[in-house]
Amino acid sequence: MKYLVGKKISKKVDFMGDKVEIKKLTVNEVLKIQEATKNTSEEDQINTLRVILRSAVVGADELSDEDIATFPLEELTSLSAEIVKYSGMVGAPEGN
Repeated sequence: MKYLVGKKISKKVDFMGDKVEIKKLTVNEVLKIQEATKNTSEEDQINTLRVILRSAVVGADELSDEDIATFPLEELTSLSAEIVKYSGMVGAPEGN
């Protein structure tokens, strides 16, 4: 089983009429997201969304906060929900 440590699992999903690749989050990444969701202000929710996207979307770690802000919120929320579902984050806030 040790040979599986660090193995990434991913799939392509629709985003803004195109495809992006998302990866299943590791336990450490899920814990980081859970920590980020402890606060509930609107700004904290946007920050949580950024953490989720940068953790799971291949290439999103290269996006600045300003880059992410140029995407429609509904599209980002849908993508985030798909990531949460794909990663098995039971009980995670919907859309975060």
